[in-house]
Amino acid sequence: MDDEGLADIPIMSYSSKYASAFYEPFRDAADCSPKFGNRKSYQMDYSNSDEAILETALDLDEGADIIMVKPALSYLDIIYRLKQTFKRPLAAYNVSGEYSMIKAAAKLGYLKEETAVLEMLTSIKRAGADIIISYYSLYAAKLIG
Repeated sequence: MDDEGLADIPIMSYSSKYASAFYEPFRDAADCSPKFGNRKSYQMDYSNSDEAILETALDLDEGADIIMVKPALSYLDIIYRLKQTFKRPLAAYNVSGEYSMIKAAAKLGYLKEETAVLEMLTSIKRAGADIIISYYSLYAAKLIG
C-alpha cells in the first residue's frame, strides 16, 4: 500500500481470530456455515494463548497499525496480554454469539439488557481494547450518550 501512495491508510489485522462457537448466529443468518470441515485450519485454537502473541508480532512486523482480537468476551485475557505486550492500538470484535446470548437472556427475563450490555462492553474496554466493534454499538451509544 505504501508503494501505491496509501501510506496514511491504517491497517487493522485479524491478528487473533479464534475458531469459536460464538460466530454461529452470524453464520446462520448469512448462510455461510462451512459446507464441510471447519475453519480451524486458519483460525486459532482457543486453548493456545501463546499463538496470539506470535501471530500479532508477525502482523505488526508486516505493517499492521491496529491489532484485533475476535471474539472479545471469551478472550479478555488475550486482549489484556496483547495490550501489555505490544502497547499498540487494539480492537476487540464483540461477535454475534456474544450479542445473541444477552439478547436471549434479556428476552427470557434472566437479566436486564441495558445493564448487561454496559457491563460487557466495559469489561472489554477494561481489558485493554481501544476500539470495540459490536452489534450493540448503536444501542450502547444511546445508553451512554
